[in-house]
Amino acid sequence: MIPSILPTYNRAPLEFVKGEGSWLIEADGRRFLDLGAGIAVNALGHAHPALVQALTQQAQNLWHVSNLYRIPQQQALADRLVEASFADTVFFTNSGTESCELAVKMARKYWFEKDQPERVNIITFEGAFHGRSSAGIAAAGSEKMTKGFGPLLPGFVHLAWGDHDALAQAAARPDVAAILIEPVQGEGGIRPLPDQCLKGLRDLCDSHGILLILDEVQCGIGRTGKLFAHEWAGIEPDIMMIAKGIGGGFPLGAVLASETAAAGMTAGTHGSTYGGNPLACAVGCALLDQVTNPAFLAHVNRIAGLLQQKLAGLIAKHPDVFTELRGTGLMLGLKCKPANTDVVAAGYDAQLITVPAADNVIRLLPPLTLSEDEVDQAIARLDQAATALSQP
Repeated sequence: MIPSILPTYNRAPLEFVKGEGSWLIEADGRRFLDLGAGIAVNALGHAHPALVQALTQQAQNLWHVSNLYRIPQQQALADRLVEASFADTVFFTNSGTESCELAVKMARKYWFEKDQPERVNIITFEGAFHGRSSAGIAAAGSEKMTKGFGPLLPGFVHLAWGDHDALAQAAARPDVAAILIEPVQGEGGIRPLPDQCLKGLRDLCDSHGILLILDEVQCGIGRTGKLFAHEWAGIEPDIMMIAKGIGGGFPLGAVLASETAAAGMTAGTHGSTYGGNPLACAVGCALLDQVTNPAFLAHVNRIAGLLQQKLAGLIAKHPDVFTELRGTGLMLGLKCKPANTDVVAAGYDAQLITVPAADNVIRLLPPLTLSEDEVDQAIARLDQAATALSQP
């Protein structure tokens, strides 16, 4: 008999009933240090007072009216995002997957309106993750994502990670509309794109007149120490997908775009029942109040440096368990020698939450509010997990 919840997740035997900052409380009372943050979602940790206040105040007034009407909270959040980014315009979604769907539509509509409807292909890269919708799995292209779900949405060119010659050839094709890439691959095993490569992508797109789409669903909203990861390279995309951290735990996503890239998206070309609702946007504004503060980002960079330094020492202490530290800011990965699922499970025994990824990596995606004391506790608990795995 099928369970009442569709069994699409391999769930850990844990049941959390409360969250406080960087901590999760299990039903039996155990306190777990959360280095997963709901997979990079809880940017301010659990039950942050500013987000609780914003949600409570808005909930007492208005939850939902639909996008048939003006929504002041949506306008306020759009204005904030435009002010803080490259973008001229914003469309609000409920998730990163929805943002991917719109980004693909927007890029193709751009070329259709320019009387070049043949330019539909979007270049993507091995190891990518852009959600689990029809466009998202087709963009990723891996067998793990696509097997059994054909026929796949056409119009994607899949390239190996780091194959510059293949990229140059693909970008020169007359049917290419855009390049879609994560500045830091998350599900793919915490693989940052070097700044020089991101600059090179921007130059390549400019030389062929194609659009650059960045997927910052996991790496955006302060996680790398700047509001958006691409800022480190000093470039600007044409279209950008965000979600996860922007809602701090409340479902919220968005597509940000330049006026030029978004020109084809006129009335009736896209929509969302819940996207940009008053509750979500009130929370998003409250979150940006925190994350756009220079002192907040300075804290992220300082704590990230401290955590990375101590993780390097942990790797040296446990070379039979950890082999490599990857990532940037507070989007970090430890490549493992044992199965990463075993390392995650050993973390549970040490009352520590980490997240598995491809290439036998465990992800460390803590709340951006992580303290120095919590860094020490994280290292101690990782040490405890590694020691348990090292015992014969």
